[in-house]
Amino acid sequence: MRDRSVEEHLRQVRPHPVDTTSWERPPEPDQVDPAVLGALLRRHGWQRRGGAPGRYGRWTPPGPGGSGTSLLVPESRAFPDSDDLLGEALFALARSNTPSAREVLVGLAVPSDEIRWWRDIPTGPAGAAPWTVEEQLRAAARQMLLAAALATRARAGYYGARHRRPAAASLEHVLVGSAPGGRQLTAFVPVDTGRTLAVRLHQALYATREAIDYQRATGGMDAFDGAVEAGVSRELTEAIVALVRGTEGARIAVEWAPAAGVPEGCAAPAEAVEFSPGDLPVLRAAGARYLREEPSMPVRITGSVVRMRRSGPRGEGTVRMQVIAGAEVGHVRMTLDEESYRIAGHAHLVGLPVRVHGRLESRGGFRRLTGASGVVPVQVDEAERDRLMKSLQENLDFFEEACSGED
Repeated sequence: MRDRSVEEHLRQVRPHPVDTTSWERPPEPDQVDPAVLGALLRRHGWQRRGGAPGRYGRWTPPGPGGSGTSLLVPESRAFPDSDDLLGEALFALARSNTPSAREVLVGLAVPSDEIRWWRDIPTGPAGAAPWTVEEQLRAAARQMLLAAALATRARAGYYGARHRRPAAASLEHVLVGSAPGGRQLTAFVPVDTGRTLAVRLHQALYATREAIDYQRATGGMDAFDGAVEAGVSRELTEAIVALVRGTEGARIAVEWAPAAGVPEGCAAPAEAVEFSPGDLPVLRAAGARYLREEPSMPVRITGSVVRMRRSGPRGEGTVRMQVIAGAEVGHVRMTLDEESYRIAGHAHLVGLPVRVHGRLESRGGFRRLTGASGVVPVQVDEAERDRLMKSLQENLDFFEEACSGED
């Protein structure tokens, strides 16, 4: 079972900034720490090949074609010509066609924790891959980021529609890199707005790996219960399944921003967490377990009635309500008895929100309220009431028709 709202929100993650013209200019030399630049070059595969020890190093890009290009990077600002060397190095990076050069510039301009995904997929002729492979990687990576964002809002085995909107909004500043061939993808999570997300994903991935290993060793699923506190959820297990499905294996690594250091309680360097097709049955079973065992909850919701429906002029009816307060969901549906349905109709016509008691059911993604009762309009201030009453008088015929239950 797939949650359509997950996919709708995943499409909102921003593309990588290197696709825009605003990233054609490198950072200013006085804004760059030479040590951070050196750390980023090393992270992205550049090799230090000589230089003057204690003064500057000569760096060449990764791959066989990098022998003709080199950067001179000072080791610190104590070197007399550090600004000149940094300016030349940054200019060369901006002009370079090497993908890693662009990623180094992004890491300098926006101090970010980098999340990397690798997929081992069968290659076609001349190393080509189906065009759908890249889309699958991007979708799985974004689904994983959303699962981590949900875990920063609350701990739950299954979120459904809960916390979806603020979690998706927290991804707006994540920068997503290119995915050539659908085998590798990098996301840059800005430290100032997203470090909590990166830390939560780091912890949740390790907890998932440990829970899978525990299940394989003992046959028990108990470790997945405790893993919820580390951020593991049905949403995360589904994201890992989407990442691994159709591959020979996949890896995820979180690399901390050199300018910000390693978060407390996290490893440095953090090793990549690996998953294989053999893990998929356990992950699917864990997801089903989370869905089955996440309990419904009593709530008192305040919201605006946006849709009403019933089969005849009398009896119970179905109401859809936009939630204002009381639950971390956008909308809920409920079935109301005749009297409660009439009250909801009155409130809808005069523009008043209503308050209702019930249980938010996990089945269906926490979008349905069962046992709804105690439906009452919520009072507003006098100015708002005058506006609403004026609207009622202008639509009095419709008001009387709806309240009588006639179609």
